[in-house]
Amino acid sequence: MKKIYENYAYVLDYLPEGYPNEGIKRSKKSPVAQVVGENYFSLLEVVPKTELEVYERIFIGKGQRDKINHIKRRLFYGELTSTAKAELPYIVEEIVKKNEEEFVKFFNKARPISIRFHQLELLPGVGKKLMQSILDERRKGEFKSFKDIDERVSSMPDPVGMIVRRVVDELECKDRYTIFAPLRKTESEE
Repeated sequence: MKKIYENYAYVLDYLPEGYPNEGIKRSKKSPVAQVVGENYFSLLEVVPKTELEVYERIFIGKGQRDKINHIKRRLFYGELTSTAKAELPYIVEEIVKKNEEEFVKFFNKARPISIRFHQLELLPGVGKKLMQSILDERRKGEFKSFKDIDERVSSMPDPVGMIVRRVVDELECKDRYTIFAPLRKTESEE
């Protein structure tokens, strides 16, 4: 399997003096940040070169990094600080909105998983009836935007909110299926 990497990430939490309960002398602690990747929603711990701000978009890819010294490790959702967990849905929403075309494509390309289960049903709030409404509208023509989905499928809750909730659920490993966070770290990886 080809390795894939994140190029950009958003800062979920910045700890200028490291983790408070690390058990290391304060003088030996180094700054650390928890970030979420822009393409695959990878949760990562990075060592910054400079101060960072929550919500800041930073380059973490290969090559010269201005603000990040190195990526320390991948994280489980449970290893996120309470600040990072609180900010995650808002930052995921920002990523989804900035990449609207890519996420609308999911509604246009989603396929059955089995004879009785469809990828659309993985979205929170989508049952058989709503799934059928989405598929019926999709047959008439591809969706162009979130607004288009909202207007054409009358019983559709907020499509952006549905995707955000699904991404967070995948990062929390609440389901064995992944749509948006293929590189999530699961408990079995330890």
